[in-house]
Amino acid sequence: MQNLLHNLNPEQLAAVTLPAQSALILAGAGSGKTRVLTTRIAWLIQTGQVSPGGILAVTFTNKAAKEMMSRLSAMLPINTRGMWIGTFHGLCNRLLRAHHRDAGLPQTFQILDSGDQLSFIKRLLKANNIDDEKFPPKTLMYFINSAKDQGLRAAQVDAYDDFNRKMVGLYDLYDAQCQREGVVDFAELLLRTYELLSRNQPLREHYQERFRHVLVDEFQDTNDLQYKWLKLMAGAGNRRAGAVFAVGDDDQSIYAFRGANVGNMSAFEREFEVKNLIKLEQNYRSHGHILDSANILIANNSKRLGKNLRTDAGHGELVRVMEASSDIQEANWIIEEAKSLIREGSLRSEIAILYRSNAQSRVIEHALFTANIPYRVYGGQRFFERAEIKHAIAYLQLMDNPHNDSAFLRVVNFPTRGIGARSIEQLQDAARAQGSSLYAAVRHVGGKAGTSLANFVKLIEGARFETQNLPLPEMVKIVLDLSTLITHYQTEKEGADRIENLEQLVNAATLFVSEEGFGKEAPAFSGPASSAAVLLENGDGTAIIDADAALPTLMSPLSAFLSHASLEAGDNQAQAGQDAMQLMTVHSAKGLEFDAVFITGLEEGLFPHENSAQEESGVEEERRLMYVAITRARKRLYLSFSQTRMLHGQTRYNMRSRFFDELPEESLKWLSPKIQPSWFGNSKKSAWDDAPIEESNRIAQQMTRQSPSMTWRIGQGVAHPKFGEGVIVNIEGSGTNARAHINFGQFGMKLLDLSVAKLEKI
Repeated sequence: MQNLLHNLNPEQLAAVTLPAQSALILAGAGSGKTRVLTTRIAWLIQTGQVSPGGILAVTFTNKAAKEMMSRLSAMLPINTRGMWIGTFHGLCNRLLRAHHRDAGLPQTFQILDSGDQLSFIKRLLKANNIDDEKFPPKTLMYFINSAKDQGLRAAQVDAYDDFNRKMVGLYDLYDAQCQREGVVDFAELLLRTYELLSRNQPLREHYQERFRHVLVDEFQDTNDLQYKWLKLMAGAGNRRAGAVFAVGDDDQSIYAFRGANVGNMSAFEREFEVKNLIKLEQNYRSHGHILDSANILIANNSKRLGKNLRTDAGHGELVRVMEASSDIQEANWIIEEAKSLIREGSLRSEIAILYRSNAQSRVIEHALFTANIPYRVYGGQRFFERAEIKHAIAYLQLMDNPHNDSAFLRVVNFPTRGIGARSIEQLQDAARAQGSSLYAAVRHVGGKAGTSLANFVKLIEGARFETQNLPLPEMVKIVLDLSTLITHYQTEKEGADRIENLEQLVNAATLFVSEEGFGKEAPAFSGPASSAAVLLENGDGTAIIDADAALPTLMSPLSAFLSHASLEAGDNQAQAGQDAMQLMTVHSAKGLEFDAVFITGLEEGLFPHENSAQEESGVEEERRLMYVAITRARKRLYLSFSQTRMLHGQTRYNMRSRFFDELPEESLKWLSPKIQPSWFGNSKKSAWDDAPIEESNRIAQQMTRQSPSMTWRIGQGVAHPKFGEGVIVNIEGSGTNARAHINFGQFGMKLLDLSVAKLEKI
């Protein structure tokens, strides 16, 4: 037994060897909670308090369950295969298989994953002649799953208006059809088990008697129904209630949007009359400055159960903070810092770039692609591989080449426009007969199918007509509008991310035009040399291309952009086993750790997200998300924000995140000049704020002589003799090489040499 308990710290040892009573273990980030859980199980078995079959252990992922069983096998000479260790869904499936008759299910019932469930709902709507535009399949799926997660059948859902009444009716039809076909969805597994145990007292008491020890991981992520299920299995309120060993961290509760209720931890403490509350505060992951930042930040949240992480690893390096002038500069800075880390011996796989929104990855991916650094998007897809982007690209491909059959098939009925499989078969037959593309064969299809297909062709031709001679970004905007892709995703519960990505496609086109030298009045250039094109200044101040640095081609800006998108989609994604940098949202990063972590886009409205201000306790959840992000880092932590960022198709002028005001200044190292424009509010002091006025003026004059860019700032209004009034959105370079990206409205974005351009301040 001594070997089992050796190397546990005092708090871990106390948790592992608790008596058979319900307990709440507050396990901070990096405090060894998995070790405590598995050692607790092993200790209970080794000391004869319970047999392996008397343990019920609930995890939130299959990976966590497998790791727990693997560790147990290494600790004790037991067969873990028969133990009840698994996810909520996995354990419910096991119980329903054993009691399928009592649950009203066939022995061979099948489980619908989310894709199967969506297809099932589409079939249901079609069979009942329901307009899937008025009642989108995904909206109905979210409605049904949300109701089930709350433990509600159709008859129990509040139908407060006509739309809701119809959704309730469809939920009822869905349940009936699932029952007829002998299938269940994921949410049904839990709800059906809960209903079975609720009404079947002998069965409930059997499992309560069997599982005298119930252990739950990630307790802060339980939803209402999961907590009710746990109370049934443990016999909450009974004299002979089992001992529930709940491990969680209320400071890492970040899944409210999935129904997680952090209040379950307080409810558990009250309803199970918990007398044992142990805090695991010894952190084995991060250095001191990182933990100090996390502790002081999260202390701003109210209603915490409370804990303070500590480490024996020393203070370590200061948290590095970067203020960038633009999201492009931010991305380039990240690349340079990452290169430096790699030169110092860091593995690329130990460097993570975190962002609050998936849409932020586009600029970072582009910078990595340009720098030829392999990367992997964890828990998601690379920008140009995302479904909504592929749809938009397919529309653009048809405008550039209407005979692209792959693009045609991808979007001819997306969003849905009444063109079914039979219509496509007719069109393919006609195309084979004519020896033509699908697009060209449309005129040979008659009837209703021919009319629907002809309308699609009119849509593409109309888009081609409307976008003639327009700059590429404007063209993309119009295609997104005419295709109704954005309207389509507005009907989805989680469509906001997809819409953000589509808007980022406009920004991608803007950046491409700027980098490759395509402009409203500039000739089109492409090919390998164009990436090295040098932008010079014309006599009138307009940007031109150095003919020695770029080769002219006949490729249009649209064709060149589509080629660029294909290359970025196909190249640089890390292969299996390849050492690659890690990109992910903060939500995806939970449970992971890295030597070096970059947290990007720390601006008001982005992180914390603008939606948080509209929700109860929204900012507190965002703060917990920031806490999770900070505690992913072992040795180095970088925080960055940008004065301007291209989001939602436009340039945003940002205030730095309020979270900076909640971090300990003594743990921060500012890598950039801390002079901020007036819209940043209370700024950090600059390096020469405390200098005498005469000295400050001398420094300013000297810097101005050295760099024309110092007389201008991002956000400055300017006037140009040819382009009229504009706004500076980015400044790059210094000295005589200083250049500014200026948005001139109707004339678009121009890159001007500040030492040559005849600009006046407004």
